Amino acid sequence: MQQESVYIDPILEPILRQVPDPEIPVLSILDLGMVREARLKDKAVAVKLTPTYSGCPAMDVIGDDIKKAIEDAGYVCDVELVLSPAWSTDWITPEGRKALEEYGIAAPLDASADKRALLGEEKLVKCPQCQSKNTHLVSQFGSTACKALFKCDDCREPFDYFKCLI
Repeated sequence: MQQESVYIDPILEPILRQVPDPEIPVLSILDLGMVREARLKDKAVAVKLTPTYSGCPAMDVIGDDIKKAIEDAGYVCDVELVLSPAWSTDWITPEGRKALEEYGIAAPLDASADKRALLGEEKLVKCPQCQSKNTHLVSQFGSTACKALFKCDDCREPFDYFKCLI
């Protein structure tokens, strides 16, 4: 799945890049691909934002953080929640995937590999600590609903895996 056309005004891009995801602070909302549109007209900013999943409890916080960042830069801001099309892990940028791994969270696989890994059919999820694929699923649910808990059988460290959502 490929992300639909996204427009972010170049003046707004560095401001939005500073807005972190409250659950994974090493990722910005741009790294996650949550911002569908950010338009500037005079001093007014309109942001269209797609949640990582429709029941995400962090959306109010993210919306408030966007408004604060934009208003601190001297603009007025309106944030609109956009539910369609639904967000996909395909929209996480390569930089975001790298930041996830460095933070200790395994980046999402593609949909068919994700299913095989979560059903225990194949060892595909790489440990972010030692890079081994000798890992196993501990729980379908990790620290948040969008993650699963895995454990590495080599270094014995537990870690979250960001489940594939398409």
